[in-house]
Amino acid sequence: MSRKRPTIRDVAAEAGVSYATVSRVLNGRDWVSPEAVRAVRDAIARTGYTANPHARSLATGKSGSIAFLLTEPQHLLFEDPNFSVLLRGVAQALSDRELTLILMIASTPEERARTLTYLSGGHVDGVLLVSPHSGDPLLSQLVQAEIPIVACGQVLGFEDSISSVSADDWGGARAGVEHLIAAGCRRIATITGPQDQFGGVFRLRGYADALTAHGITVDPAYIEHGDWSRESGTAGMRALLDRVPDLDGVFAASDAMAAATLPVLREAGRDVPGGVRVVGFDDSVLAVTTEPTLTTVRNPMERISEEMVRLLTDVIAGRTPLSITVPTSLVVRASSPAL
Repeated sequence: MSRKRPTIRDVAAEAGVSYATVSRVLNGRDWVSPEAVRAVRDAIARTGYTANPHARSLATGKSGSIAFLLTEPQHLLFEDPNFSVLLRGVAQALSDRELTLILMIASTPEERARTLTYLSGGHVDGVLLVSPHSGDPLLSQLVQAEIPIVACGQVLGFEDSISSVSADDWGGARAGVEHLIAAGCRRIATITGPQDQFGGVFRLRGYADALTAHGITVDPAYIEHGDWSRESGTAGMRALLDRVPDLDGVFAASDAMAAATLPVLREAGRDVPGGVRVVGFDDSVLAVTTEPTLTTVRNPMERISEEMVRLLTDVIAGRTPLSITVPTSLVVRASSPAL
């Protein structure tokens, strides 16, 4: 016959304290003496007591679960290295706080409807929102439902209502383009990220501001819009070469797009970095697998994941939404070496 699972009352009897004292210790409440805390913890160790998460949820009104919500198609979770790094970092940060991770994907209307129903039902304490697009109706629905949210990157149109943790997209992009300018490039093209996302908008702005600061005209012919993917990098590079075949520098707003430019340039007979220099953004695993390896802007996803979890616990506790910007740094490799 299996041994009966120890209860809070068993712990109280073992520790020689009241049921209420054990409950206060388990829930981290004040008004418990250090001696009582030690007695309860020792009793827990002796009895082998473990908390019943369902009972605790009923008692505290908290589920102990956090949703990692990706608003992109499912395949990108595995294809985009940034998402996997962010997910791994979030999982560790939540584990350190004894919180449960729930992975959710909402890229279609049907997925959004199911997601909203689930999140509004009190099954999670908060949401870590990844890759939000400004026109997504789910955003306003989540805000109206008063669900605590922290986004990876500011959410355009929701800057005052959704907390966020962002890389310095503008500063990183400007540093990448200024690196190209310092190397002598003057005909610098860019493949942007989506313009309904904060990162896409501000990396393009950083590109334009770097050119302007150095007296170089921002020419629309040198700008091709992408969506972070390899496919858009390939298409964008081909379109740029058709319009400006003598370009001498490329800033791609993601490593995936930057990596995709290299075979296109090679097919066109353009040598990298001899004839064209290329800079990406992310410093993902892709950056060291290309030939040549990519000069890129490091996007500190590990720190971003930790800051997102930390900030979400503050939002859940009722603190005012705020935005945090994490510094980026330039990593110089073979696609645009230092002079």
